Amino acid sequence: MNGGSDALTCELRPPLTVEQALLEADRCLECGGTHAPAPCVVACPADVDVPGFVAAVAAGDFAAAATTIYSENLLGGTCARVCPVEMLCEGACVLDHEGRPPIAIGLLQRYATDAALAAGTALRARAPENGKWVAVVGAGPAGLSCAGELAARGYRVTVFDGREEVGGLVRYAIAPYRQVRDPLPAEADLLARLGVQFQLGTAVEGEGALQSLVDEADAVFLGVGMGADAEVELPGDDLPGVWDSLPFIEALKTGRPPAVGRRVVVIGGGNTAIDVAREAVRLGADEVTLVYRRTRAELPAYPHEVVEAEDEGVRFQWLAAPVRFLGERRLAAVELRLMRLGEPDASGRRRPEPLEGSEFVVTADTAVLAIGQQARPEMAKWLREIDRETGRTADPKVFTGGDAVNGGASVVEAVRDGKRAANAIDGWLRCAS
Repeated sequence: MNGGSDALTCELRPPLTVEQALLEADRCLECGGTHAPAPCVVACPADVDVPGFVAAVAAGDFAAAATTIYSENLLGGTCARVCPVEMLCEGACVLDHEGRPPIAIGLLQRYATDAALAAGTALRARAPENGKWVAVVGAGPAGLSCAGELAARGYRVTVFDGREEVGGLVRYAIAPYRQVRDPLPAEADLLARLGVQFQLGTAVEGEGALQSLVDEADAVFLGVGMGADAEVELPGDDLPGVWDSLPFIEALKTGRPPAVGRRVVVIGGGNTAIDVAREAVRLGADEVTLVYRRTRAELPAYPHEVVEAEDEGVRFQWLAAPVRFLGERRLAAVELRLMRLGEPDASGRRRPEPLEGSEFVVTADTAVLAIGQQARPEMAKWLREIDRETGRTADPKVFTGGDAVNGGASVVEAVRDGKRAANAIDGWLRCAS
């Protein structure tokens, strides 16, 4: 049985009601102050005043709460859905360290931002135009954050993206049980009201096109993210039923969920692999097995999400790697080989080594390779000698941030990078004036 489109409506964390939000906000101790910010604020990459917005929710003022959020994070509603809050603000909550449930900060942030966006509340003001033009390449979290921050300061900002919708990895590569589309359109409208212009369906391809932008604009921000899935060539990987992770998730996000069959094998150990496995459960697979070549101790995915995946029925095959995909007209099975851990590699983790003669076969109707993404080679010239604090590259007019720089981190970290770059661009252009 397959869940089909029902998988797209099964949210991991449904929104709070008004009553639930008020009760939850009342639990906050409102720690921190002028001399010592609250732990939840310190843990937030976007520097959102968590006690401030939670207090506004408790007072019934969602507009003030949302204004507090959007003053620091122009993708506040999106981050409320996709942030790993267990590792950030909620993980730092004083209540959690006292053995009590932490404040549901993510859900309260969603409550406040959803209400404000639905009401059309004005959440940021725009300074008078200053005559400077900044081009932003990429409409993902880093690019949107940078664009909005600069537009609010009076810059003319144009965002270019080859896709027809904004959001980058949020729109096309984050599991739909976290976020399908909303509130991206409303947050894009917020940016447009600040003065951001969007040229969607307009890819900036090739060194010549990018150089033209650099020549014409006063500054350029590259928020291009990572490229396609990492290439792994294995016999049978062209069989129907064998997917790379990004096309698999994009099919879900764009309303074309694949029929995964009864048995699904996911290969990889990162957060994307976990997302794919959990979506396969939602699509109705009876057996979902995640295959990882190291042990649980080396798994890069968030530990709490591994536990949640297990609770949902995902099985884990440790110390195994794919050898080939088997089938005639479509996938029927995956051949795996057991591994053992040898000496540490460059990452500091023990290197997996194959155990010859240990091959075994797992029946599979669908297999998904989720082993990471490639860097964008066409951007190599521009993405070098980067100052991580400002995002400035070797070209003084070009700044960058997000996954293109950090190799793939959280959405809120991309938002932070966009803010940092906007501050640096603003400071540089003011000094150059």
